[in-house]
Amino acid sequence: MFAPSHPLQMFFGLIVWSAWFVTLYGGLTVACSLTPPDVEAGRLTWLNITLLLLGLLISLFLLYCARRCWKARPEPSAESGVDRDNQRFIASAASAVYLIGAFATLAVAMPALMLPPCT
Repeated sequence: MFAPSHPLQMFFGLIVWSAWFVTLYGGLTVACSLTPPDVEAGRLTWLNITLLLLGLLISLFLLYCARRCWKARPEPSAESGVDRDNQRFIASAASAVYLIGAFATLAVAMPALMLPPCT
């Protein structure tokens, strides 16, 4: 994994979220066309439970990354240089992006709690 102050950290959270989004809806479409769950089962099907668990795992990973970036921020000091300020900004922004990605991942997975799949 990259260092918490690496510039790619500012994009990685949304890259993980977008991969989850595409995988979720692509996988849901494929699963519904190959082996659709029973409609009478309601919302507690193997497909919804799998989607919820994967969404929770990805959100936990993104929260871990957010905490890692937040903890790694260099402390501000009177003699801080430009490089130190850049590292602090990158780590802070990356932490915020990871939090947004974690929230968006949960928001995309939550309809599985209320809606039956494949309808």
